[in-house]
Amino acid sequence: MPDFNIVKEITPKKSFRVASVMGKFDLQTEHIKEKFKGSIDMDNEWQVGVIVGHSGTGKSTIARELFKSELISGYKYSSDNILDDMPREKSIEEITKTFNSVGFSSPPSWLKPFSVLSNGEKMRVDLARAILEDQELIVFDEFTSVVDRTVAKIGSFAVSKAIRKTKKKFIAVSCHDDILEWLEPDWVFNTNTMNYQYTRGCLQRPKIELTIHKHKGLWNLFRKYHYLNTDINKSSDQFICCYGGVPVAYHAVLPLLSGKVKKGKMSHRLVTLPDYQGVGIGVKLQETIAIYYKKNGFSYYAKTSNPALMTHRKRSSKWKLTNSGHTSPKCKDTKEKSLGKTRTLNRLTTSWKFIG
Repeated sequence: MPDFNIVKEITPKKSFRVASVMGKFDLQTEHIKEKFKGSIDMDNEWQVGVIVGHSGTGKSTIARELFKSELISGYKYSSDNILDDMPREKSIEEITKTFNSVGFSSPPSWLKPFSVLSNGEKMRVDLARAILEDQELIVFDEFTSVVDRTVAKIGSFAVSKAIRKTKKKFIAVSCHDDILEWLEPDWVFNTNTMNYQYTRGCLQRPKIELTIHKHKGLWNLFRKYHYLNTDINKSSDQFICCYGGVPVAYHAVLPLLSGKVKKGKMSHRLVTLPDYQGVGIGVKLQETIAIYYKKNGFSYYAKTSNPALMTHRKRSSKWKLTNSGHTSPKCKDTKEKSLGKTRTLNRLTTSWKFIG
């Protein structure tokens, strides 16, 4: 049970400006003293905790005092890609699995340097790196402070899911209480009142209300996030998934040209914007569309080499594996050669049928 009684005292050097401000505002002393006293009960069973409060109420001070060695700060990102900035002893499988678990699931972004990522992506990369490091407790200061509040909520949900799949513990330090229901923490310490509350099972995440529309013309919003190809077949059926009226995911479907299947549909493109990854929006969109086609007498098929999608389908009773393997690199087919980077050479590719 960490108890703390922190006293911060600052005595600025006497200068013309300091003296001017003290005289102008009738300050009686040049000493600035702050006290932060309280107790956080760490004895209960927990994995996710939150220190929350207004700016200036001591959140960061308390976090540094109690959890200095576990605080995420000062990570150096010097490589020209995120992959090479991860711990050297970790395998590529461990790294990509962790990226996917925190909702950083766009392979093209894995090849970018940290400096060009969005604030939401940077937050998830910091968390992925912390998970990959050999430390049991992760303390994240200024959690979600630099991202849009909608993105903050989705990101909080993704982070909570990721942490609870591990044996690690996570403490978010934030001035925003709108993330509490999305994190569903086991405890909350509020620095406004210096009160601790055990909240395990008391907070419930709001439902993510999505709308799906049949719509063409928005592929440019999603194309750079597709992990293989940026082209789109103009004859495809195209669907947009919106959250709060904002497009967040995209799915395109083509007719399945097969002599064995009379009425079939094949997944063509499936993309979720990076800030909304990690909470299952893409999966929900695809399976909703698959149900739509099945109700209209079509069989629905999908092919993927995306690790996150393969993991989901292996665990789901809604999908049946129809094929798995690597495409042979010896290909004389001129048409397939022209597909360039869309070919599945040297990549594990799985094919699935949606059975509902």
